[in-house]
Amino acid sequence: MLLGFNMLLWTTHVSEDHFGLLADIKTAGYDGVELPLFEGEPEAYRRVGQAIKDQGLRATGVTVIPDPEHDCTSSDPAVRAAGLDHLKWAIDCLEAAGGEVLCGPFYQPLGVFSGEPPTAGERANIAEVHKQAARYAAPKGIKLAVEPLNRFECYALNTVVDSAAVVAAVNEPNYGLLYDTFHANIEEKDPVGVIAPHLGAINHVHLSENDRGTPGKGHVPWAATAEALKPYNGWYVIEAFGRALPDLAAATRVWRDFFPSRDEVVTFGHDFLRKTFSG
Repeated sequence: MLLGFNMLLWTTHVSEDHFGLLADIKTAGYDGVELPLFEGEPEAYRRVGQAIKDQGLRATGVTVIPDPEHDCTSSDPAVRAAGLDHLKWAIDCLEAAGGEVLCGPFYQPLGVFSGEPPTAGERANIAEVHKQAARYAAPKGIKLAVEPLNRFECYALNTVVDSAAVVAAVNEPNYGLLYDTFHANIEEKDPVGVIAPHLGAINHVHLSENDRGTPGKGHVPWAATAEALKPYNGWYVIEAFGRALPDLAAATRVWRDFFPSRDEVVTFGHDFLRKTFSG
């Protein structure tokens, strides 16, 4: 089991100020970290990547669409081109950091809604942009994992089935979908049952409790999830959110504390998931 930890628990931009956390994550037993890619330039991420390697860790990355002017669902070719440029920037930053998988809801800005269901055209526009991004990422050894989010954060992709259809439309070997236990808990009729029919499309997994707190302290069916994911061979990353970052807390609707300390998420989460997924 490749187990990583998402650095969004502490920051939206990893810098030298956070290098001490890398040693703590390594000591806790993790294989890697997931870097937020929201700002900055590749050269800065090269230094971050070196610090990660120095700790014997590996890296994945997560990004989002920053605003409506980069919306991959847009009917405006110029806006879609800007969305592709953003994805290329994120891929370049992750390559500089030595990263392996770029994941996230990188198709539309968070919290922007049309008031209607997604159209076939919007889905086709996502596939058009993402196919180009996947081809750009492939020579760099980077996989792309598109993440369906719950209906309160976006509308274009909410379920594994819908995301798998985009994966099929993109049809690139380094492009798949991210299965996230938190979002599946909200949107799927059967959060565990949806895994098996789509294992071929899943190329990244976020392990997140039903309240975004410490894995193993809520009601996600962890044992059943682990059993369903046994054939999957890729990264698992713990994703938990607190109130330390006001902008992120607002975007993810985090209004209260879900854990007594971030240390608990790191240590208990690691030990619980290692044990559960090794069964």
